[in-house]
Amino acid sequence: MLKVSEILRVKGDILFTAHPDAPVQQAVITMSENDVGSLVIMESGQLVGLLTFREVIRYLHTSGGEIGSTTIRSIMDDAPVSVTPNTSVEEVQRIMLEMRARYVPVLDGPTLLGVISFYDMAQALAKADKFENKMLKAYIRAWPNDSAPNA
Repeated sequence: MLKVSEILRVKGDILFTAHPDAPVQQAVITMSENDVGSLVIMESGQLVGLLTFREVIRYLHTSGGEIGSTTIRSIMDDAPVSVTPNTSVEEVQRIMLEMRARYVPVLDGPTLLGVISFYDMAQALAKADKFENKMLKAYIRAWPNDSAPNA
């Protein structure tokens, strides 16, 4: 069974963070320049929230398209759903679909290990399916002649 820890290992450990009192404008610049859809919001070494393009778009809608001097703290998700490194991919899929979460922080106790995105999940599942198909094809090709099932 595929675990979150395996996805993080393949994905790498690049993580984009921001402080909750930073301006939303800076978050938008960071997200745009790095082509990421989320920022982990950290304060005193602890995860305190998650800012995704969803919160930014909602804020822009309510503010008439003006960012102004608004801080990340005022629009971030301050209680994002999270998973552990031992969470199964199937469980992450269920959580993402039920909670409509495109980004899920991975925590080992209080320690942030990374963020799993919907894209990361799709990529991991596609690779797992490809590997399984390859193994099944190799198994079928190696099937012994004397024990082949009757067709």
